[in-house]
Amino acid sequence: MRLELRGITKRFGALVANDHIDLVVEPGEIHCLLGENGAGKSTLMNVLYGLYTADEGEIVLDGQVQRFAGPGDAMAAGIGMVHQHFMLVPVFTVAENVMLGHEHTRGGGRLDLEAARTQVREIAARFGFHVDPDAVVEDLPVGVQQRVEIIKSLARDADVLVFDEPTAVLTPQETDELMGIMRQLRDEGAAIVFITHKLREVREVADRITVVRHGRVVGEASPTATDAELASLMVGRAVELTVHKDAPVLRDNALEVSGLVVTSPDGQVMVDDVSFEVRGGEVLAIAGVQGNGQTELTEALLGLQEDVAGSIRLDGNELVGRSVRQVLDAGVGFVPEDRNHDGLVGEFSIAENLMLDRSDGPPFVRRGALQLGERDRFAHEKVAEFDVRTQGIDTKVGRLSGGNQQKVVLARELSRDLRLLVAAQPTRGVDVGSIEFIHKRIVATRDAGVPVIVVSTELDEAVALADRIMVMYRGSVVGIVPSTTPRDVLGLMMAGIAPEGEAA
Repeated sequence: MRLELRGITKRFGALVANDHIDLVVEPGEIHCLLGENGAGKSTLMNVLYGLYTADEGEIVLDGQVQRFAGPGDAMAAGIGMVHQHFMLVPVFTVAENVMLGHEHTRGGGRLDLEAARTQVREIAARFGFHVDPDAVVEDLPVGVQQRVEIIKSLARDADVLVFDEPTAVLTPQETDELMGIMRQLRDEGAAIVFITHKLREVREVADRITVVRHGRVVGEASPTATDAELASLMVGRAVELTVHKDAPVLRDNALEVSGLVVTSPDGQVMVDDVSFEVRGGEVLAIAGVQGNGQTELTEALLGLQEDVAGSIRLDGNELVGRSVRQVLDAGVGFVPEDRNHDGLVGEFSIAENLMLDRSDGPPFVRRGALQLGERDRFAHEKVAEFDVRTQGIDTKVGRLSGGNQQKVVLARELSRDLRLLVAAQPTRGVDVGSIEFIHKRIVATRDAGVPVIVVSTELDEAVALADRIMVMYRGSVVGIVPSTTPRDVLGLMMAGIAPEGEAA
């Protein structure tokens, strides 16, 4: 089936998310839609899938203009979508999820679950999936859950398949397997739209590439284009993609974590007997698929978790049992994984956000009075130093782009007398140009003799920044290895398989 989008425009108030976008995807083609977070890629696909209605433009399938009132109409027309965040009911079986909304029935209107099981088995056999129709979805690994999403689309005879950032929660091996599945679908005649911001994946699997920036198509590229050429199209200027750093010069100051256990309010062990050390002058990257205890570990370092056992010692001083305020005062800088929820107050100005964790004393507060002049001087200085693109320091931080918001967080955290920097997903939702800047600042902090922990689900980022990599799986440390460790070994570690000579 040939897909054609003609002049698709979608507005949200004053924001134009899609601005007269044209796109053609041929049968038997993997067409990559490449762009930064916020470029309008997912909005465009949500229009195609009937989740949004376009303000202008047409969706055309095999020459026929379509009108979708919702996803049901899109599915009936032959469009399937594998969402970044799976649309599965965790407590249902695979077969129940596949038939949901398209229930098979037999005499008396009873559900024909066996027909759904048969359909799952047939599709699984066709693509070499190992999926049990009676398995409960919440018990399946993430990679298998994604296969269930694909089976759902194929069970509804989808001829156009949209993969929306499908590798965000996969190990490198699972990503390679997904690429193979996409190629097989293409070879069987499917028209595939692959949405991503990862350059490596684009060059590996795409037949054609369309680049979107600020809601507009800015050009097409060949899969043979270099990463630098693709990044330049995405950003609109030349970008340095390589992280340059010298060999680490280790110092005596260190963070020492020993036997750390973090238990959730419902009694589940989220971090299980974790021990490691980070010396001043090095970056320890914590890698792993999202949801394997990294979040709880970083929150424990900051004093945000309540049920913590073990020891966290910074320069010999115990942090377990201290309040968040006391941990920050001990010299810990924290870049949270969700800046909007934990790092910024959207309705506060840039100047107000820059003093958020320093509002209890000099230089911003004296004798209970806010020193506006000192605050504004500091804000102007940091906006310039960190290249925050804004109309002024009084701009509400919620109005900034993701990259500029992250720069505000970094400016605040790196401007204190640091003894440790913990940066969780430091470039999530950030444009390529800002990624370059953030990486340089992290390396500069390491070179200043500060121990640095970087938590990232982007394996390329972890490898680029790290001096050593600690891989976590189901709350435990699989191993701590040099940053030169091959990607395939790291991928196996992310699946819980320890490297030779180390115990899982």
